[in-house]
Amino acid sequence: MPKRGLINGSIHRLGSTWDGKGVNFALFSAHAEKVELCLFNADGSKETQRLALPDFTSNVWNGYLEGAGPGTVYGYRVYGPYQPDLGHRFNHHKLLLDPYARQLCGKFAWSALHYGYAPNSRDDDQSFDTRDNASQMYKCVVLPAQAAFVPQQNRINKHETVIYEAHVKGLTALHPDIPPEQRGKFSGIGHKGLIRYLKDLGITSLELMPVQSFLDDHFLVEKGLTNYWGYNTLSFFSPHQAYMRGNDIVEFRDMVDALHDAGIEVILDVVFNHTAEGGRLGPTFSFRGIDNLSYYRLQAENKRYYINDSGCGNTLNFSHPFVVMMVMDCLRYWVSEMGVDGFRFDLATVLAREHYGFDRGSGFLDALHQDPVLSAVKFIAEPWDIGPGGYQLGNFPSGWGEWNDRYRDTMRRFWRGDAAMLPDFARRLHGSSDIFEHSGRRPTSSYNFITSHDGYTLNDLVSYREKNNEANLEDNRDGHSENYSDNYGVEGPTLIHEIKELRQRQCRNFFATLILSQGTPLLAAGDELGRTQMGNNNAYCQDSPPYWIGWDKLDAESWTLQKFVKNLLAIKRKYPTLWQNFYVHESMDPAAPAIRWYNTAGELMQPVHWAQHHMKALGYLVVSAPVKGKRDNFLTLFNASNSALVFRLPLEDLITEWLVLLDTSLPEGPAQDKKQISHEWIVPACSTILLYANGVHEIHQTEGLLL
Repeated sequence: MPKRGLINGSIHRLGSTWDGKGVNFALFSAHAEKVELCLFNADGSKETQRLALPDFTSNVWNGYLEGAGPGTVYGYRVYGPYQPDLGHRFNHHKLLLDPYARQLCGKFAWSALHYGYAPNSRDDDQSFDTRDNASQMYKCVVLPAQAAFVPQQNRINKHETVIYEAHVKGLTALHPDIPPEQRGKFSGIGHKGLIRYLKDLGITSLELMPVQSFLDDHFLVEKGLTNYWGYNTLSFFSPHQAYMRGNDIVEFRDMVDALHDAGIEVILDVVFNHTAEGGRLGPTFSFRGIDNLSYYRLQAENKRYYINDSGCGNTLNFSHPFVVMMVMDCLRYWVSEMGVDGFRFDLATVLAREHYGFDRGSGFLDALHQDPVLSAVKFIAEPWDIGPGGYQLGNFPSGWGEWNDRYRDTMRRFWRGDAAMLPDFARRLHGSSDIFEHSGRRPTSSYNFITSHDGYTLNDLVSYREKNNEANLEDNRDGHSENYSDNYGVEGPTLIHEIKELRQRQCRNFFATLILSQGTPLLAAGDELGRTQMGNNNAYCQDSPPYWIGWDKLDAESWTLQKFVKNLLAIKRKYPTLWQNFYVHESMDPAAPAIRWYNTAGELMQPVHWAQHHMKALGYLVVSAPVKGKRDNFLTLFNASNSALVFRLPLEDLITEWLVLLDTSLPEGPAQDKKQISHEWIVPACSTILLYANGVHEIHQTEGLLL
C-alpha cells in the first residue's frame, strides 16, 4: 500500500510517471494558487484522498507519492482566481483531467455540474458554481512505462505513398470477416481480414480520423446525436475509450504492429487547434480550469472572450512555450510509444499562429523540424483555419504535405464540364507546381483528393446537386452549399441505365485523374465501393449503419469499381515513371524526363490553345529518362465533353504502336492486351484513356508549353 503523503517531486516530465517505487505527478499552471491531487478507487467511482502538491518550481506543480503504482486513478483540483475578464477561470469544485493522461477510466455524463459558472445562468459565465462534478467526470489512470517502439525501417517513400482515409468504426462496424466484439474497435482495424483487403487494394498508408479521446458535444447529445467524426478532443495523449474493447491502450499498439507487419503505415488525424471545452460558455474539463490564460488564445481587449480561429469556440495558444511543449511531448509519445508514422493536422494554420498571425517559421513548426524523433515522420497540414489570413495553402515549410482543396475543386469542375478549366486542370495534374515548387518543395507536398470525410462521398458527388443534411437537425443549413457536383439528370438514386452508367464512368474518371496526377493521392474509405451518405455532405454527427461502409450490402457494381481502383493502383506501382519525385517540366536535356501537353490534333499546346475556353479535352504525356536509348511514354487522353472526340496521337514518326493500359469507358478499365496501331484514337464522351509506348525520340520545341 502506498504511503499517503507527498514529497517534492520532479518537474522534468509532466503527467504521472511511475519509476518502480512510486509515482511522480507534475502539472503546469503558471497562475494557480494551489493544486490538489485527488485519488480514487479502481473504477473511479469514489474519491479516497486529496493531497496538495507540495512544490511549485518553474511554473510546474509537483509531488512524489511513494508506493503508488500503475493503475492509480486520479484527477486534479486547481485553486486560483475566478476572474473571466482577466482570463482566469479557476474553480476547484471541478475535477480536472491531467493534460498528459495516457488513459482515462470511469464514465462521463453531460451535466450542468461540468460548467464553472452557476446553474440557471448559462448566459452569465462570470457567476461561480460551487457544485462538484467528480461523479460525472472521467478520471486519469497511471500507466506502467512503455517500452520504446522501434520504428520499422521500411517507412513508405513519400512519392510512393497512397493514403486511405478511414474512420475506425465506419470502416469496421459492418465488416463480415471481423468478429462482432472487434467491430468498431482498434482490434477490428488490425484484423487480418481487413488488412488483407487494404493490402490487396494497393494502399500504403492508413490515415485514421481522430482517435484521441473525444466527447460528444452537449448540443448534439441533447438532439440525440453524437460527434461521430471525433473532432472534439478531450485528452490528447489517451486513445478514445469507445475504440477499445477493455480500456487497454495495448490494443492500439497491437493494431499498429499488425498494420506494420503488412507494410502499411499508420497516420493519425490530430486536432490540436481547439479542445472540447468550447467557448466562454463551455464546460470546464481540464485546460480551462488548470490555466485558461496560458492554454487558450484570448481577446486582448477583454480576456473573457476567446479568439475563435478554429470555429469551435476556442483556439489553443501556440505562442506559449508550455503549450508547444505539451503538443511536442504528445506527438513524440504517439510515435515513440504508440508507433504511428505520421500526422495529419486539422486546421493546421492554428499551429503556426504567433501573436501577429501565421508564420511558417513559428516556434512550433521549427520545433518539429529539429526534433530527432518527429522530424523523421510525415507531417500533413490542413492548411487553413477561419481566422484572419487563415488560408495558407502552399505556405507550410519544406517537408510538409498539404491537403490541396484547389486540386479537389478543379478536378470536380473539369469533369462536371465547366468551361475554361484546361489551364488549371493541367496545373493540378502536374502536382500544383505553381503552389508548391517554391523553396525546393516536391510534388509530394500536394495531397491530392477528390473527396474526404468532409463533404460528399464520390458516389454522392455524381448523384446529387443539392446537399441533403436534414438528418443533422439543423434545417439543412450546415455543410458546404457549393460542391461542384452533378446528378446527370436525376437527383439521388435512379434506375435509369444511361444515368447510372454515366455516373459510374465519372467515378472511374475521378479515380483515374487522382492516381495519374503528380503528387500524393488520398482516397476516402469506401469510395472505391460506391459508398453513399444519401447526399449528406456533413455527416459528422451520423453514427449509424447507413453512414458506415455497408460491406454487407455490396453488389456487383461495387466490386467492379473496387476492381477498377485496384487495377489502377497496380498500374502505377508497375510503372515508376508515373511517380515523379521531383517537378518535371519540358526540358532541353535529352537525359531528363519530361511532361508535355497536347491538343486533340496531336500538337504541343500553345498559349492560344490554353485560352480556348470551350475546350474540355487534353493530352498529358509523361516521358521517362532514356534507358538504353529508349524512353517510356505514358500518354493520357482526357475528354470531359459530352461527345466523343478524335485525338491525333503525337510522335507518329517515332512511335508506331501504343499499348492501351486504361480506358474508363470500360467498367473494369484496364485493357493491357489491346494495342493501337492507328495514329487516331476515338475517345468516348466523359472518359479517360491511358496509353503506353517505348520508343526513341527527342523534342526540342518548348515554346508555349509552360502554364
